[in-house]
Amino acid sequence: MSLADEVAAAHAGHPNPAALVGEFRRTSVLVPVVNDSLMSAELTGIRWLYAFSDEQELARFAVSRGAGPATELPYVRAVGARLLDVVIPAIEGPAGVVLDSGSEQGMVFPPVSGIVPDSVAVDLAEPDEAGDRPGVPAAGGAA
Repeated sequence: MSLADEVAAAHAGHPNPAALVGEFRRTSVLVPVVNDSLMSAELTGIRWLYAFSDEQELARFAVSRGAGPATELPYVRAVGARLLDVVIPAIEGPAGVVLDSGSEQGMVFPPVSGIVPDSVAVDLAEPDEAGDRPGVPAAGGAA
């Protein structure tokens, strides 16, 4: 199945996580660029890179953020594997990818083992002196 098919299956309640991640890794996505940096946002201590499945999804996102329909948001093309295996480890602190942000078919690829390299997976990180794992909310904390 294609990435779009795997995302649709997950949203329909029939996820195949390994196939979903595999298709993301093989698929070329669009990553918006702002001020010579890949567009991202931070939420709950995790840096999320934005990626889009096609120009229509990217344009919809730009309009939702207040850009006019004729305004183009510059982007680069990257294969999902390159984002997960090269870009994510180069970011200081935990980072993941959100695909088609704000879309009904949006999907997140969090910084956990099986998605990102083990060296940057938050579920494999060594606890700090307080017993907390970097980038993971403490037990009882807001997620």
